Amino acid sequence: MRKGFTLVEIMIVVSLVVILVSLAAPGLLRSRVIANEGAAIGNLKAVNNACQLYHMDNNQYPDSLASLSVSTPPYLDSVLASGEKQSYSFAYNFVSNDSFTVNASPLSTGLLRGRYFYLDESGIIRAKSGSPAGPDDETVK
Repeated sequence: MRKGFTLVEIMIVVSLVVILVSLAAPGLLRSRVIANEGAAIGNLKAVNNACQLYHMDNNQYPDSLASLSVSTPPYLDSVLASGEKQSYSFAYNFVSNDSFTVNASPLSTGLLRGRYFYLDESGIIRAKSGSPAGPDDETVK
């Protein structure tokens, strides 16, 4: 009698591995989206803190995200000030000396792209699925 595995045994093992991977993959992908959303919320909080500190020092909000990273010491890290970080794009809008808005949009497209976020000088972060968030959308807790 020869030692080894039969073709049927190998096919059963391979099919079990495929089934296990297909069950685990969606959960892993969703956890990545949730992690990116958490990072976007954290980055929006950092932008808000930097804008508030800038406003206290200069009696107005900055004209752009980039201006938050060029001061000494910088209010914001240069990666976030460039407008893209951790799978999100951050669009800063200077409204007036006492007002600003920031929109955070997921960079990837497809089923698992994540929520859109909105922030203004109030410091309240708002979220919406499917399209850019605005001042009337649900607040993030």
